[in-house]
Amino acid sequence: MSQQTTIRKLAALVNTPVEKLLEQLAEAGMEFSDPDQSVTSTEKVKLLGFLRRTHGKGDKAEDAVAPKKITLSRSRKQELTVGGGRNRQTVDVVVRKKVTLVKPGAKGDGTEKSATPENDEQAEILRKLEESRQRNLSEQQRLAEEDKRRAEEAAARKIAEDEAERLRLAAELAAAAAPEEDAAGRKAAGHGHGHGHPKPARSDDRSAPKHKHRGSHAMVAGVEDDENAARFAGQLHLSASERARRSSARPKSRNRRQVEQARSGSGEHGFSRPTAPIVREIAIGEAITVADLAQKLAMKGGDVVKALFKMGVMATITQSVDHDTAVLVVEELGHKAVPAAPEDAESELIAHVGEAQGETAPRPPVVTIMGHVDHGKTSLLDYIRSTKVATGEAGGITQHIGAYHVETDKGTISFLDTPGHAAFTSMRARGAKLTDIVVLVVAADDGVMPQTMEAIQHARAASVPLIIAINKIDKSDADASRIKNELLAQEVVAEEFGGEVQMVELSAKTGQGVDALLDAISLQAEVLELKAVPDGRANGVVIESSLDKGRGPVATVLVQQGRLAKGDFLVCGVEYGRVRALFDENGGQVKDAGPSIPVQLLGLSGVPEAGDDFVVVADERLAKEVASQREHKRRELRLVQAAGNRMEDVMAQMGEGEAQQSMQLVIKADVQGSVEALKQALTALSNDQIRINVIVSGVGGITESDANSAAASRATIIGFNVRADASARKVIDTNQIDVRYFSIIYDVIDQVKQIASGVLGTEIREDIIGTAEVRDVFRSSKFGAVAGCMVTEGVVKKSKPIRVLRDSVVVFEGELESLRRFKENVEEVRVNTECGIGVKAYNDVQPGDQIECFERVEVQRTL
Repeated sequence: MSQQTTIRKLAALVNTPVEKLLEQLAEAGMEFSDPDQSVTSTEKVKLLGFLRRTHGKGDKAEDAVAPKKITLSRSRKQELTVGGGRNRQTVDVVVRKKVTLVKPGAKGDGTEKSATPENDEQAEILRKLEESRQRNLSEQQRLAEEDKRRAEEAAARKIAEDEAERLRLAAELAAAAAPEEDAAGRKAAGHGHGHGHPKPARSDDRSAPKHKHRGSHAMVAGVEDDENAARFAGQLHLSASERARRSSARPKSRNRRQVEQARSGSGEHGFSRPTAPIVREIAIGEAITVADLAQKLAMKGGDVVKALFKMGVMATITQSVDHDTAVLVVEELGHKAVPAAPEDAESELIAHVGEAQGETAPRPPVVTIMGHVDHGKTSLLDYIRSTKVATGEAGGITQHIGAYHVETDKGTISFLDTPGHAAFTSMRARGAKLTDIVVLVVAADDGVMPQTMEAIQHARAASVPLIIAINKIDKSDADASRIKNELLAQEVVAEEFGGEVQMVELSAKTGQGVDALLDAISLQAEVLELKAVPDGRANGVVIESSLDKGRGPVATVLVQQGRLAKGDFLVCGVEYGRVRALFDENGGQVKDAGPSIPVQLLGLSGVPEAGDDFVVVADERLAKEVASQREHKRRELRLVQAAGNRMEDVMAQMGEGEAQQSMQLVIKADVQGSVEALKQALTALSNDQIRINVIVSGVGGITESDANSAAASRATIIGFNVRADASARKVIDTNQIDVRYFSIIYDVIDQVKQIASGVLGTEIREDIIGTAEVRDVFRSSKFGAVAGCMVTEGVVKKSKPIRVLRDSVVVFEGELESLRRFKENVEEVRVNTECGIGVKAYNDVQPGDQIECFERVEVQRTL
């Protein structure tokens, strides 16, 4: 192998300046312009011959006179790395060596040094050094050869891969450009070219990388080649193979075709850009937070907030939005919204209820007594039960739903007694949904009233058959035919008029016609063929609920399917528990209750809301999970309702400004139904002048927490059939909170109106008391312009302020300076009377003007 080196390295080895070496090469007939150009061994020999001839020595051996003594000087420079990390340093080590060789048999002047070492120890050291140098040289040559071989193989593989990729792309382009009828054939041909075995590299390709041949220089004997010195370059602890591997790890520059392949996704590891927008199916429940919605859409939360803002909904990323709003924003963003699957616990509960179904059997009817206030609903039920229920009610008015079941000659009948006051609309609606038959009580001496018509609407909405009980038929002014005619106006047609509604005339006081009513109820029940599953796990609905201080949460429930027994686990709305005891309407304990039987149960974790469904389950775990999930869902919906994040709502509140007053209320009642009725009745009193807010409401006595809430918000506490405990009274007295106790809902509404009127305060109102028309204007040296007027309306008083109107436009407002009747000063002038009026500080009164006299009065604002 021929060895090559550069002019710069050669000058360093022979200890000659680079410029001088270039001049010698030029004189020898070899032109070099750059010190980094390579010099071959042949050129070195040529230069050596030229230098010998220059010094008088011939090229031939016989012409050359061999020297008697030759002195060789060697200087070798190394770089050593010492330490590590921050203390790492590079140290230059220079080794100089001088050897004098004497030709055998030559005689010197006594100053020559023999090449033979002075002792055997020095010779051994030199020998070992030479062996070590040879071993290092061989190892470096072997590693360099391996690195070059690997580089050649990698280059060959790269060439083959590029060629295969080029063929594959050419085949795809040809297949895309071909007609449809022969597209498959051309694609197959392109596939064969593109995926065949790569073309083997030619021998000249493999030899493309140039090799650096090692060899000895002919200039100076025993001098190391520059490749051997290269192994000391850089850090000493890195071998040549490691340096080659590190250099190959650097990112290689790509040509334009490779960049385009990477961008278009055609490369092996390129990103595949989607050809169409990705449409996702987003499962949405009743409510969802903006953050969860953004995660499901794979979008940033800010983008979803922007989309909501464009739709007029102002919500932060942590707020919840309702189902409809979420569906709209999902569709607006180009995705598809689907209803969320029910929770696992809810699904398990549904399966649980399905397993409990069995054979059905006839059940008693559930009858709801409805009607206007004081038409005799509770009195009728009282007669049927032979008890005095109405006398126990406050003011003789039913304040909540009462549930009873009665054993009659016609069989067992369950009755629900609903309030008749206008505030209890939700109670009557709930009673109509629970019932099988509605008995509408109408007083024969009063007629069809607003709550009567409302009860008819509730019965129609629930698709429940109606029976009309015309009560108080024993009174002298009773007129049953008038009642029937008034009901015709409500499209309630009696059977005797060709309709389908049974009408029974009765008297709850004397008992007249009550048996006929029971017969009508039994007949209607037979027509309906009412059936239910008598055994198995029970389910039903909450009629009423309350918080008893000694017994805890108490719920009055109506069993609709199955049998409810003591010890059952049940979930009731967002509450759960185990039945500790069951009571009938008379307060007696019972072991169980079947379909259509109302009972009171103890053992729930909290007070359920009236109208909630209850289901008996196998264990407490399932009941607790279902209640927890329902509470979480209800809390989300409550947050959505309380957010007020509609832009229209915000703008409406901004428009109201400070003109609208607010009144805060804390409502506590004995039963849940009364709480609902009070909230609806009192918040309905709100208008443009005042807003009534119920900040706290609940069942049970007034607690210390309720009093603190009222103190913090300066609210009035309404106690309906409940009282404040000792700790609450302390807070009430300390903060001087306004507390009102009531037992009749009429009084609650009237007093809240009075309180709200006090909050509104008073207003100044202007009342026009008289008008005078100016007929002529006279000039007076004392009073200036005096208007001769005729009082056309009311009375003009001197002590009251006036306005001057011209063409129905106010041109001056002030007071009277003088009011005369002929030449006398008077205090007032009545209608159709002439007078002279002097307007103070105004002299521009003209004929045809009107002088309006008014007074300001302070009026209390009311609802």
